[in-house]
Amino acid sequence: MFHIETGEDKERRDLLRRSLLDTNTAASPVLRELRGTPGERELPLHVWALDEDGGLAGGLAGHTWTTWLHVTYLWVDDRHRGTGLGTRLLTEAERAATERGCTAARLETWDFQAPDFYRKQGYEVAAVIPDYPPGITEYTLTKRFMDPAPGSSPSGVDPSPSGV
Repeated sequence: MFHIETGEDKERRDLLRRSLLDTNTAASPVLRELRGTPGERELPLHVWALDEDGGLAGGLAGHTWTTWLHVTYLWVDDRHRGTGLGTRLLTEAERAATERGCTAARLETWDFQAPDFYRKQGYEVAAVIPDYPPGITEYTLTKRFMDPAPGSSPSGVDPSPSGV
């Protein structure tokens, strides 16, 4: 018999997160090897473009984790679209991520945003979710920067799914 509740509870949420982390670590040799290494933590990665007045012309916010860059937000002000600023921001984020040992990137975008822009930058569609939210399609895209040699990741963990 269980009692089911709904509602926000930060203490339970934190317990849930720790429990899931412990379960995943026990189940995955890759995650087990990752624990306690620098690659275990997400590190913020932000790139800003300022206009001549010091205002925000565009920016990218994301993070790196293990050997991946995750782009959370990329935005360019309407006045600066079509100038190559989006490409410059993304290229700089990818460069910084590779300096951190990243070999790939991922991001999400909606159909009315920039899937074609990302494809032009070498990203490939990995997933399509129709009606998320209703009437809009979400795309998950990925890009490989280089193929690492097995065991060469900075975390010391082989990023290949089989672990070989």
